[in-house]
Amino acid sequence: MEVSKNSDTNLLQSEKKSLVAFLSLYLIFSTIILLFIAFLYYNFQKDLMLQKRREFLQDYAKGFIFKLKKLHRNFSKTHIYPYDRGIRTAIYDSDRVKIFSLLKESPDLNKALYEKNGEIHFVKEPDEYYLGAKYIVFEVDDDKRWLNKFYKNIVFFGIPLFVFVIVVGYFLMRLFLKPMRESLLLLDRFIKDTTHELNTPVSAILANIETLDTKNCDERQKKKILRINIAAKTISNIYQDLTYLILHHKVQKRAQNLDLSQIVRDRCEYFKIIANSKRVTFVLDIAKNISVTIDKNQAIKLIDNLISNAIKYNKVGGKIYISLKDGELSVKDTGIGMEKDKLSKIFERYKRFNNSSGGFGIGLNIVWMIAKENGLKVIVDSKKGEFTEVKILW
Repeated sequence: MEVSKNSDTNLLQSEKKSLVAFLSLYLIFSTIILLFIAFLYYNFQKDLMLQKRREFLQDYAKGFIFKLKKLHRNFSKTHIYPYDRGIRTAIYDSDRVKIFSLLKESPDLNKALYEKNGEIHFVKEPDEYYLGAKYIVFEVDDDKRWLNKFYKNIVFFGIPLFVFVIVVGYFLMRLFLKPMRESLLLLDRFIKDTTHELNTPVSAILANIETLDTKNCDERQKKKILRINIAAKTISNIYQDLTYLILHHKVQKRAQNLDLSQIVRDRCEYFKIIANSKRVTFVLDIAKNISVTIDKNQAIKLIDNLISNAIKYNKVGGKIYISLKDGELSVKDTGIGMEKDKLSKIFERYKRFNNSSGGFGIGLNIVWMIAKENGLKVIVDSKKGEFTEVKILW
């Protein structure tokens, strides 16, 4: 899985997915309903036009049959087949064989009235077979006035109706997302208040631990101090993550050319005490003098979260392989791993896949934010029960 600089950060992944799902379903069903209404209206207009044509053609048929009857009884060279430029006709016998035709389109004798390829056909059966005609077909051009009226009404009424549907959809979307947004705002407010309260005691604990002289302490006291140190560093790391989420848009960042090799070594040393508590060991393959242009605090935060996750989701007695070379940083653990189908969701804020491990589900979201902001690429690979590897490419 890859996350590149083209990712959209305007909405949380959960909001985006909910929004896309809702709008897709809403627009699909709304479009289907509107098309169905348009289809019914189209057929209504067409049927209305055919009914008007039926009345006209029935009247015309009476006069035509009278002329045909007269021609049948007094057939001679002086009498001609009834002809009208506006209305074309044809006569067929009882076997449906054409006797005479002026039609443009071949008729369907099973239908009384229909439209075909722009021509309207009206089929009439006279009371008697004049000139052997069992069927008389009348054909007139469809002037398409009804169709033009249909299109005008669709534009006049359909576009405002579609706009109305979109507006309703927008307000429904706001109503649909409102509970989610309120929950997220409440959570963010809680995090902001919590981080504010954590700052002073965490700083005091870390400062006092560093001043403690453990040389004259017995092993029991040393273990207690070590546990306090581990807990304080864990709280400090969480505090830094929460602060970054709240303030990262407000804090001015300064990109500079950093010695990434030294930073990675320093962060491994910082997390060594926490790693030792789970008997997790670092296996380092760090090339010298690897540099990258990035804000220093962002670089530290990105590396800290990768290492912290590798410790948190590792097995007791496991290993963390950290490799750094030109253009690539890799952090691989021997931990619990995860299924391939979950990899696409690991960067979602507050998303957690293992409730037995601590955390708020924000570490990898921060990694994703920093990577996007600095044009870095993140590649994640994992196998359930074996490993998880995160690569940062630049």
